Formats: sequence, C-alpha cells, structure tokens
Amino acid sequence: MAKARRYFVYEGEFPMYRGGTLLRPTIAYETWGELNDARTNAVLIFTGMSPSAHAASSALDPSPGWWEEIIGPGRPIDTHRYFVICVNSLGSCFGSTGPASIDPRTGELYRLNFPVLSLEDVARGGYELVRHLGIERLKAVVGPSMGGMSALAFELQFPGMSEGLLLMSTGSRSLPFSIALRSLQREMIMRDPNFKGGNYTPDALPLTGMRLARKLGMITYRSAEEWRIRFGRERIATAVGPMNGDSFGPVFEIESYLEHHANKFTGQFDPNCYLYLSRASDLFDVADHGGTVMEGLKRIQARRSMIIGVKTDFLFPIDQQRELAEGLSGRGRQVEFVELSSLQGHDSFLVDMDNYRPLIARFFA
Repeated sequence: MAKARRYFVYEGEFPMYRGGTLLRPTIAYETWGELNDARTNAVLIFTGMSPSAHAASSALDPSPGWWEEIIGPGRPIDTHRYFVICVNSLGSCFGSTGPASIDPRTGELYRLNFPVLSLEDVARGGYELVRHLGIERLKAVVGPSMGGMSALAFELQFPGMSEGLLLMSTGSRSLPFSIALRSLQREMIMRDPNFKGGNYTPDALPLTGMRLARKLGMITYRSAEEWRIRFGRERIATAVGPMNGDSFGPVFEIESYLEHHANKFTGQFDPNCYLYLSRASDLFDVADHGGTVMEGLKRIQARRSMIIGVKTDFLFPIDQQRELAEGLSGRGRQVEFVELSSLQGHDSFLVDMDNYRPLIARFFA
C-alpha cells in the first residue's frame, strides 16, 4: 500500500447519480504542498480512466507519478504555491470504493452488483473530499481525458466552487467512435471464459480479455504517424513468427510494444472496475445538465478556462475541445483554446512535456 495514499470515508449513504447508494464509500487521494491559512490555494485533479491518485512523487512515496514533470516545487503546478489534491476515481481499484471492494451491507465483493457508475459520481466523490478537507473554494479543477469529463461534471454539479478550469484531450461527451471502441473492449473482457459473469477469482482472472482490451486501447491512445516514425517496419530480433515456424507469432516491434503494455496492465487493474469506468465514460453527456451541450456549458461559472487539444487525437478529436472553448466563452469568462500538433495523439498530455509544461505553467502563473 502506497505510503502517501490517504483515505476519506463518507459517512452514511452516498447517493449515486443514476440510482442506488453506496454505504460509507472510501475515496483515496494524495496531496502535495500546503493549504494556506485562507484555504484558497487548492487545486483538484481528476485522473484518466486507469491511473491512481499517485500523480507525482513525494517524501512519503518517492516513486515517479504519472504526471511527475507537472506537479512539484517549481514545476508548472508549483507546490510551493498550491495545495494539490489528486483523487482516485470512485469505481476504481486503487483505494477508492469500486466493484472490487467489499459491500459493507453484505460482506461480499460488490462485483457486478455495484450500482451504475457515472462521472457525476466521480465528481461528487471529489467534492465531498474537498469539503472534508475544509475547502470551500478551489483555485482550479484540472482534468485530462476521462478526468476532463469528471472535471466538467464537477463544474456542472457544483457551479462557482472553482475559479479556474483546465481541460485536456477531453470533450462534452463521448462520440460514437469512442463508444464503439470501448464497447468492443468490454466485450473482449466479458467473453473471456474466466470472466464468469464478473465472479472471477484472483488465481483465474480474465487475462486474455484484459490484454486484448488494453492492446486496442493503446492503439487508440497514440497516432498512426507516431507509430510510423517510432517503429516503422522494424522487426523483433528474436521473433518467433513465420520465419521460425510460428505462422502468427509476433514479428514486428510494434507487436512487442503492445504485448509489453498489455501484460503490464493486466497485473494492475481489476476487470470489473475497468468495465464500470469505461461505461461511465460512455454515459457522460453535458447535455444532460441543460438540454443541449451549449446550454449545459453555460452553467459552468469558472472565471478562467484553458482548453488544450491535439490534432492527432482521434479518441477525443480536436473539434470537441474547440466546442468546449466556444461553449465556455462569453459572459465575462476568460477562455484560452490551444491546438497542439503533438505526434503522440491522445496520450500527448502524458508524454509531450515540452509542449504541455509551458502551457500549464502559464495557466497557473
């Protein structure tokens, strides 16, 4: 268990956005920096679908975080100035209550008896944590990818609580292409013989389904142009494909890359949690909070917003970030829309630090 991870237990019944309740759910989180006396320097970060709350290293946990180059002393989100909170999504498997947790009402794992999860629930988990910490107003809410939709859900449900909003590679809703991809990923997991209706055991996980789902995900997270430049048609030195008697074994470096990331992921993430967070991403729609996307975005009261999009992102195409910028503009709100040409596609916010560091620093300047 990570030493830096902290836990907030919501006392009583937590109301779920689409019905049902959770009894005394836990929200896992990590923090960096110090809260000032006025409690006005807090920054709340929502993550993408698969990361934990460990966004950056600390004295308690020196291992690198998933946003190591962004959060810390003198970094774009400067922990000398800000009290930074990263929350593990409700429904995840890194300390927060989710399908892999024990239901206190039954003493058994929730599994597929977990209520329908929405990103509005993820946002409410962040809200309840912030209030628990004695914070009434945030300097900013930050979210990349699914975390961007969670940040939007936060702003829609708790308007006026945050001064700033920073969104990256996200949208007001998932488009049919993204929904189709995630639907196929879920089917890969559920059709694995070891899935057993969600009642798999630790010694017989649906690993094949998880590996395939992760491979498909990795293909969508980067751009075809990056694959061409990075791997070309380079072959594995120790390939066991057609030239070595295995007609369909891996031959190319890109195949080895996908295999490596698939195997790494299956040892970290719970399959049922993956299904719930994936479906929650599909279900989210700003229009549910106003009748149309534009009317929903009018509800958001953050005074300053920065929206960053990437031309090579086909999971959340650049038009979706442009739509957010247009919908958040006007009525005295300052909005900056940045369109990047990063090669790394959807994952650019994790790897293209040369472009992202100055932008995020400017937003927090």
